[in-house]
Amino acid sequence: MTRIDFYILPGSDPHARRVMACRLVEKAYRQGHSLYLKTDSEEETCLFDDLLWTFRQGSFVPHEPAGSPDREAPVIIGHELPPADRRDVLINMGVDTPPGFEAFERVAELVDQQESIKLAGRLRYRQYQSDGYEIQTHPLDRA
Repeated sequence: MTRIDFYILPGSDPHARRVMACRLVEKAYRQGHSLYLKTDSEEETCLFDDLLWTFRQGSFVPHEPAGSPDREAPVIIGHELPPADRRDVLINMGVDTPPGFEAFERVAELVDQQESIKLAGRLRYRQYQSDGYEIQTHPLDRA
């Protein structure tokens, strides 16, 4: 069964939430996982495409948008359904529970203190819980 992890950020800065997502992507990539970073829009997909190159000096995370013809990078970013060949880790930056999440080994949800993000996160939490998934919660410090 898919493992669900909620990471609770202490602030409400959207950029900090995106940077934390990049840190999770980098960690999973270094552990040899293939990933799908799910966004809500093409604009946010482009933001992550740029941010994964710049979020930390010296970081290297090979990635590409879901529409790329080769799709050989271990990290794919997109706002559509996840590709069938990416089934290790799904990092959801979207508002809704991503369709097809149950095919992944792990799902990471990042929730900050922005009211709309927090409320949407609570709804996803309840949905996972009512569907019988075990959920781990990780409160993160400001540091």
